[in-house]
Parts: sequence; structure tokens; C-alpha cells
Amino acid sequence: MDVVIVTGSTSGIGQELVKQLIDKDKKVFGIARGESKLEHPNYHHVLLDLAATEKVAETLEELLNNVIEEATSLTLINNAGTIEPIGTAGEIDSNLVAKSIAVNLTAPMILTGTFIRMTEQREIPKKVMQISSGAGRNGYEGWSSYCAGKAGLDRFTEAVQLEESRKTNGVKLVSIAPGIIDTNMQGKIREASESEFALVNKFKEYKMSGQLSSAEEVASKLIGFLESDQYYTSEVVTDLRQL
Repeated sequence: MDVVIVTGSTSGIGQELVKQLIDKDKKVFGIARGESKLEHPNYHHVLLDLAATEKVAETLEELLNNVIEEATSLTLINNAGTIEPIGTAGEIDSNLVAKSIAVNLTAPMILTGTFIRMTEQREIPKKVMQISSGAGRNGYEGWSSYCAGKAGLDRFTEAVQLEESRKTNGVKLVSIAPGIIDTNMQGKIREASESEFALVNKFKEYKMSGQLSSAEEVASKLIGFLESDQYYTSEVVTDLRQL
């Protein structure tokens, strides 16, 4: 039985990943702060606000303890993320900065570390896919917290893959930027003022001109990559649009 854990599973890419993985007969666990309307025998929903980082490790430990012995492969997809706060560094709320780093970086770090520790003795395929962003590779005015979190996620993944590559049956990690997608996050971006985010009109144009990829299309490509041999040979930090 292939077991896949997806964070941020109730909207956007995460929701589509869950639906398509279930269609492929995977056993899927979704982690999100809100309830899920999805009902399927192969889907199990876990309520957790990833900003509450003190609860993250124990939640994943409990989840894995229930499935680890029957799993023929184990995959963690750290998809959850937040674009907020949007605004210049001198004006944004410090509490929102802390929450942004917790969701975009700290929680994925804890989940990844817990996943590695809990699965270390299992000689089965083990993968961690981090959903990163081009904002982790280039700075954007008004997105300092988001850029910092995603850049940190990329570097963290590179460092951990070096560690795992020394093991005979280590986890294979990839941090992948999926491109610009028509999700609720994009809606929040378009709601920003020009003083908060200088490129807001450019992002509105992406929507108006149909340049945004659908969550369904991106999820399909991510799953295809995850299940391909290319996953094992790709660069640790990569971009879906360049595969």
C-alpha cells in the first residue's frame, strides 16, 4: 500500500493532489487547519494548524505509527504555505512574520525530520517533496517573509538530501517550484495594494490574460514527476516548468 501525506490538503494544489492520488489508489492523509468535505475510504483527514509548531511532530508520529508497518512506500508532500503578510518589511505585523516562517519553513522542517526518523528502519521507497516557489530563488518587493521562508526551505532540503544520500536506504528529497497557479493564494496577491506589493498589477494581468496554470494541471504534473525515475535523478532544487 502506497501511503502519501499531503499538507494544505483542503484547497489549491493540495486538494487536487489528494483527489488525484486517491484516483491512483493511494492511501492519502491530508493535514490542514480546516475541515475537509472529501469522503473516501482511502482518505483520512487530520486537523492541524501548522502555525502551532509544537504540535507538528507528535501529530505526524501518531499518523505514521498507524500505517508504517503496512506501507509499501511512504511519501510526504509539504504543500501548505501562506503568502501573508504582504507589505514592506518596516510595515508588516511582526506576529504575521512569525506565523509565515512557522507555516512556510519551520513546520516543513519538523515534518521532514520526523518523517526521516520514523521511517529510518523501513527498507521501502521514501520520498519528501517540498512545494517551493520561484520566490525562494528571487526576491520580490513586498514578499520578504514568503521569499525568506521558501529560500530557507530550498537550502534545508539541499542540506538534508546530502545527509540522506549517505544512507543505504535514505529518503529522496526534492524542493520544486510549481509555477504560477490559479489558487486562493493568487487571489490574496491580487487584493494587495501597490504600496504593499509593487507587482500587483502584473499579477492581475496574469489572471486576466489566462496565464495562470490550473491547480488540477499542476497537481497532475507533480504526481507524474513524483512517480517517475526522473524524481531520483533531478536536482534537489528544481522547477516544474523546466522538467
